[in-house]
Amino acid sequence: MEIEQDDELVERLHAIVTQEQAGRRFDQVLAELFSDFSRTRLTEWVKSGDARLDGEQVRPREAVRVGQQITVDAVLGIETDAEPEDIALTVLYEDDDVLVIDKPAGLVVHPGAGNPNGTLVNALLFRDPRLAALPRAGIVHRLDKDTSGVMVVARSQRAHTGLIEQLSGRAVHRQYLAVVVGAMVAGASVDAPIGRHGRDRVRMAVVEGGRPAVTHYRVHQRYRAHTALECRLETGRTHQIRVHMAHIRHPLVGDPLYGGALRIPKAASAELDAILRGFRRQALHAQHLSFAHPATGEPVRCEAPVPVDLIALMAALQADSAEASALAPRPRTRR
Repeated sequence: MEIEQDDELVERLHAIVTQEQAGRRFDQVLAELFSDFSRTRLTEWVKSGDARLDGEQVRPREAVRVGQQITVDAVLGIETDAEPEDIALTVLYEDDDVLVIDKPAGLVVHPGAGNPNGTLVNALLFRDPRLAALPRAGIVHRLDKDTSGVMVVARSQRAHTGLIEQLSGRAVHRQYLAVVVGAMVAGASVDAPIGRHGRDRVRMAVVEGGRPAVTHYRVHQRYRAHTALECRLETGRTHQIRVHMAHIRHPLVGDPLYGGALRIPKAASAELDAILRGFRRQALHAQHLSFAHPATGEPVRCEAPVPVDLIALMAALQADSAEASALAPRPRTRR
């Protein structure tokens, strides 16, 4: 099988029918040879004449013979109408198939109501115009606007298909750093289905009949009245970590949807008080991401550095804990 780049939005695919494929339906052989594309799309190309057998348009159920030449003009089309914008991106890894970035907090991933431009999609289209031919400009998973950290983007059809399969098969390792309210004793797992909130359609919630959702977490650093956690996603539901942590009564610091009222520890220092009051986003950072490269199968592991605001928050919490420990009365010893 060979692939040629024709123009900006067309890939010309070539293959020759083998002995093992002889006698089978044309559309079945296409699906085997060009599994990066959906069966629906391949069938459409057969019917439109973009997929041909020995240069001729044939029916999808046509039986193929040994040595026949298969040619497909894979007309990819435009999958997004967003405009390219020159928005700086921090790139952690890049090749012809994938792009891994460190998304800053505050950057919306997809254009939508209230955010028609200035999004990650706009930035990606400026960096690589060919991404317009991929669904959602190659984005296969998302981070909330105010969640920072590592994201992988597909740059080819085979990468898009492969990454979607890995995500669906729970083969992508995603680890987050989160700071939550409350001093937690140990790690555990939250296995609770998530669905749309019954009254507030902006929010998600743990609901009966929701989609399965599993979050594993362990203690990274314990403070006087807060805890830094390492959270690993087994599934990838909307707002999953935020919803699960709120569900077990340890909401993320600064979370505007699920955090509830601001909680300041008793006798907190002026510095910690100011930082907690000024931390206006959920304290959540996608720190590690690893997956099998969709073209080579080799492992790809990327890490996004902890952002400055989260470092400052954790440092203030650590200083508060140290100060409280130093001021705590020491137990009297017997003589």
